[in-house]
Amino acid sequence: MKRKCELPELLAPAGNYDSLIAAVAGGADAVYVGGEAFGARAYAKNFNMDELSRAVRYTHLHGVKLYVTVNTLVYDREMESLSDYIAELWRIGVDALITADLGVIKEIKSRTPDFPIHASTQMSVHNTYGADAAAALGCERVVLARELSSKDIKAVVEKSNAEIEVFLHGALCVSHSGQCLMSSLVGGRSGNRGECAQPCRLPYNNGKHILSLSDLSLANHVKELIDIGVASLKIEGRMKSPEYVYTVTSIYRRLLDERRDASEKENEILRKAFSRGGFTDGYFVNKKQSKMTGIRSEEDKKLSKELFDVKLEPVRKKVFAKVRMELGKPAVMTLYNSEKSVTVTGDTPITAINSPLDAESVKARLSKMGATMLSLDVCDIEIVLDEGINLSPSQINSLRRYAAESFESCDREAVDNKYKKKKCTVEPGKNLVTAQFFSKNIYNEIKNTYPEELKLFDAVFLPLEEFSSTEGVEIPPVVFDSEIEKVEEMANKAKANGAIYALVGNIGAITIAKRCGLIPIGDFRLNISNSYAKEAYRELGVTESILSPELTLPMARDIGGGEIVFGRIPVMLTERCFIKENFGCDKCGKSALVDRTGKEFPIIKTFGHRNIIFNSVPTYMGDKKEEIAGAKIAHKHFIFTNESAKEASRVILSYIKSQPLPYNVRRIGRRSL
Repeated sequence: MKRKCELPELLAPAGNYDSLIAAVAGGADAVYVGGEAFGARAYAKNFNMDELSRAVRYTHLHGVKLYVTVNTLVYDREMESLSDYIAELWRIGVDALITADLGVIKEIKSRTPDFPIHASTQMSVHNTYGADAAAALGCERVVLARELSSKDIKAVVEKSNAEIEVFLHGALCVSHSGQCLMSSLVGGRSGNRGECAQPCRLPYNNGKHILSLSDLSLANHVKELIDIGVASLKIEGRMKSPEYVYTVTSIYRRLLDERRDASEKENEILRKAFSRGGFTDGYFVNKKQSKMTGIRSEEDKKLSKELFDVKLEPVRKKVFAKVRMELGKPAVMTLYNSEKSVTVTGDTPITAINSPLDAESVKARLSKMGATMLSLDVCDIEIVLDEGINLSPSQINSLRRYAAESFESCDREAVDNKYKKKKCTVEPGKNLVTAQFFSKNIYNEIKNTYPEELKLFDAVFLPLEEFSSTEGVEIPPVVFDSEIEKVEEMANKAKANGAIYALVGNIGAITIAKRCGLIPIGDFRLNISNSYAKEAYRELGVTESILSPELTLPMARDIGGGEIVFGRIPVMLTERCFIKENFGCDKCGKSALVDRTGKEFPIIKTFGHRNIIFNSVPTYMGDKKEEIAGAKIAHKHFIFTNESAKEASRVILSYIKSQPLPYNVRRIGRRSL
């Protein structure tokens, strides 16, 4: 959907109130912030509810919108507090919510149906199908994945039913957003819960910072972004300083207003504000290569120290006043400017006994705006004042205070309906055992050598591009608009050759599967973490699903669904081919990241020469079947990556016999050893 305004919205970050002031001063059209919970930057200072209310009032006084992030995964036990939190955000006047969890979207539409929703980049929207699916769920805006080229961004903007927002500047995750489990499974800090420990910034393979990306800057593509028609351009940086926010926002404000790309000097200022060895526009220009890699050097830090200190005070909004104080009538005060006008009444003046009011003293008292965000000069007050009347100083102060509060207020009518706990009858679904093979060759070898073992599985999934005579395929976890035709051609061919099921990892993939006549099975990539989300996907046609691997067994029991009972769980999905860059194409299928402790994380190429990085140890629950049964896990899923046919056979037999494996494994709900 093409934007409705002449220019894209400039959306700036704020991790605290000082940064919010900086964003407004820098010329942002909108600011996004996080509350003390449910936001994907748990370690930013963030805003409590009183601060959020103050932030709404301040931004609105200056004609700026305020969005609040609620883009972490939410558990069932948290849904009531989340729902009440959202209802309060609605009441104080927040302009939109940024979220990714379909369960959260479902609750927003139920409790506060008029609250605008923006689909977070954590939702993994890569194409028009995904954007339209999000729009159908009630999202008026979609934040696209950061990995799209200008060509693919343009295609979504022109064809989708939602407004499109893209990232303009700031830090880049090496993994597709919403598809990174490295911090969670390895370090116990969930990126999907706002606690990312940034393992991508650490060295691997003998001290090489292979995964650390330079920051994004599209300062040299502002004219093109305007022409493409995106609705909003987003600056990343809720963990950054007010100086950073002001500097970056003000430069992009100037570039947008003047409809031009950055000069060499402006690029240098942006680099001083913050960079990791410079910037990258690799995804946007479709040049995905090692030049995108960068680390924060001492020279970068030195440059940032040279940036001038920004000491910004809140800017008061100038207002005018009309006041009437007449005997026997309630005092009336109107505050107004070109955007707004409010009128309030106060106490009724009485006949003065000895010290009647005079106009100048009343104006002086009314002009004292104190701790408000308003500025009222004595000369900007018109007053009608009867002679010989009186109001006490406290009554005049009360009139002024009531008028100022009314002018600043952004409050909406409170939502009167209470949270309605979902009556969820857990439906564990079919008693299925499924397997996913990332290599057709290994699957065929097992089929030829150990055919009896394969009888354990009700369905086997292969990558779509490697489909053979199995019952299921995996729709690629990332498909850009420029790739949809090829993917649908392969999916239709698979369907014609006997495929029944399709493993789907995002809402766009669901559309592809259904268009090609395949039954969608929810992959763990959907990040289903609450019963509301499971129900939302069921309504989209995903009747069976594998839950988030970050859940504990009791959490999974309360939702009902499948779990991975064996396999190296993918911890990153990268747009770049790190195999080619760092090991050579001849090492495809034989490469691994090695961390500082010597743990190896296998890397496998997937569709589009993207890479999947797998956990260093497999999850295994074959010797914990009683726990699986106790959690009512009906659907058990296996993942085979770089295991040989013989190793895969041993895993299957060990599972059948409820025996442990002879090496370290991870258990469901726990971090890796």
